[in-house]
Amino acid sequence: MENDVKVIVKWGGKEYEICDLTETDTVSTLKNAIHKETGVLPERQKLLNLKLKGKTPEDDCQLSTLKLKPGFKVMMMGSLEKDIEDALAPPENMPEVINDLDFEEEEEVSVENKEVHLAKIEKRVREYHINIFNEPRPGKKLLVLDIDYTLFDHRSVAETGYELMRPYLHEFLTSAYQNYDIVIWSATSMKWIEEKMKLLGVSQHPAYKIMFYLDSVAMITVQTPKYGLVQVKPLGVIWGKFDQYSPRNTIMFDDIRRNFLMNPANGLKIRPFKHAHLNRDKDNELLRLAKYLQLIAGEEDLSSLDHRNWEKYRPKHKRKERSQSRGSGDPPDGTAS
Repeated sequence: MENDVKVIVKWGGKEYEICDLTETDTVSTLKNAIHKETGVLPERQKLLNLKLKGKTPEDDCQLSTLKLKPGFKVMMMGSLEKDIEDALAPPENMPEVINDLDFEEEEEVSVENKEVHLAKIEKRVREYHINIFNEPRPGKKLLVLDIDYTLFDHRSVAETGYELMRPYLHEFLTSAYQNYDIVIWSATSMKWIEEKMKLLGVSQHPAYKIMFYLDSVAMITVQTPKYGLVQVKPLGVIWGKFDQYSPRNTIMFDDIRRNFLMNPANGLKIRPFKHAHLNRDKDNELLRLAKYLQLIAGEEDLSSLDHRNWEKYRPKHKRKERSQSRGSGDPPDGTAS
């Protein structure tokens, strides 16, 4: 006699009871049943804790082999087709962004300390709610990352998020996580951010953890003398909510310099990742920035560094060695003349 199998699928913050299965049914049958309940296609489903000898079972594996206990809870990752289509489609009626190279240093200084802008930041600190996924870790610096054109080519069309993901994204985040707590800040809605992070495999990656997301609601508008009203990402919103972080231990990567207007000393303008299909094989920006983050992790004040020239950065001990070498009359490589 075949025994019935009953499992609970946890997905999207809800639980779905899957019945009408027997031990002779396969993983494929289970996925089809999950599809019926959730709408997530079998090929989109990732059943995280369904294992056979530590590995993900094949679709033709019988459920009896898995020895599931009654009411076993299956953790699932996966997206509905509509959500995937919405997330991958290039945004419509997107306004053209101001050429951020036109922002001069005087423009940054002119808005950074204006009381009206600081008042807006204080209001965000009071009213903006942050959903913390992972608590701050003692002693860690803070890395704030944009999404569009920074981690992801959001304008190109593709069938999967992987095709539009910037090369070495997971290697970069894994490396950065050693010394930095990581926050994602995008000038879009929270729903869009959550879906993109799922598609890219960032939200549940085992090698690193994201502390929280910030969306467009956390941004403020500032009046600039040259360009009028623009939206920016003031890091003071984070600093006001978390005592651990300050200008001394925070760095933000964004492909648009205007987002740094309220905190110019903490922003690093990353080269935008566009035309993913053409540039995927030759873009190594994240690998080089991962190295930069490692090199500056020991610096006491990140805001004192010239992030515009990050590629020329040398650690203090290297600079000291070079200075001593030149001062002693030796050539730069340290060999005798």
